[in-house]
Amino acid sequence: MARRKSQKRRNKKYQVNNRQLKAKRPYKDTIFRMLYHDKENLLSLYNAVNGRNYTNAEDLQIVTLKNAIYMGMKNDLAFIMDMNLYLYEHQSTYNPNIPLRNLFYIADEYQRLVVQKSLYSTVIQKIPTPRFIVFYNGTKKVDDYNEFRLSSAYENPTDNPDLELRVTMLNVNDGHNLELMEHCRTLKEYAKYVARVRKYVTQNIPLEEAVTRAVDECIEEGILAEFLMKNKAEVIKVSIYEYDKEFEEKKLRKAEYEAGRQDGIEIGRQDGIEIGRQAGIKVGEENVLKRFIEKRLRKGMTLEEIAEDLDEDIVVIQKLINDNSEAI
Repeated sequence: MARRKSQKRRNKKYQVNNRQLKAKRPYKDTIFRMLYHDKENLLSLYNAVNGRNYTNAEDLQIVTLKNAIYMGMKNDLAFIMDMNLYLYEHQSTYNPNIPLRNLFYIADEYQRLVVQKSLYSTVIQKIPTPRFIVFYNGTKKVDDYNEFRLSSAYENPTDNPDLELRVTMLNVNDGHNLELMEHCRTLKEYAKYVARVRKYVTQNIPLEEAVTRAVDECIEEGILAEFLMKNKAEVIKVSIYEYDKEFEEKKLRKAEYEAGRQDGIEIGRQDGIEIGRQAGIKVGEENVLKRFIEKRLRKGMTLEEIAEDLDEDIVVIQKLINDNSEAI
């Protein structure tokens, strides 16, 4: 009991001026973020990752920043525990730029944590130690454990960089990191749910039918049953969005490559390849974005809603609509 009170006092030392922490989840949530917004589930995940056995979920101090989006992606969970500041992120797309994104995010976190303190004091201002974890369940084959470093992005590499940030990436696909999965039931069952959806999608079953079938079977088999029954409609909607987005991103990368290759051949074998690649990337991005816009216009979404949904500037959305008015 004494330890629990002491832990709570230490965590509460860092008071974040951030009233919006209890805000409702936005449409572009993920199943992972929905699942671990529950403090009990988050504590179970924390215990499994860190080899701990805490039982009081209230010891977790949630400090996730609302609407903090860096390089087009939102941080999933941020919390303080044991005087450490943890940034937990779920990714279904392999992204080696995560250290740079986390650098931006942690700077914002620290700015809020010390907002009422003087940085010109003669006494050192203590801050919680950062820990960066990515839970990866994409289709690219990776090891169970990976590490990304900010220094890998430096133009001039050095053995001892003045600024370093390390991110641990854990492969949480079904069949990977078995010991971790055995210590966190929700993570293990989440991996099984994702595998079930992918199984049916690869069988060319329509996406909505594949997701609905996976949800119903998981409920029947006791896989995330309580969570899925409670949030069934939202889970289906979010899962469809996640997999539709993943599919469109794959098409985008293919379009970028193909358009760049074709234009490069036409322009020339040397400079033309690079010029064509860049032009192709732009064409590919715009074409996919136009398809996204067209889908949402058909759903009756407003210009503002489309811009918010796609994390894109409203001026860009309007320009693409005007440029492609006949097709849209």
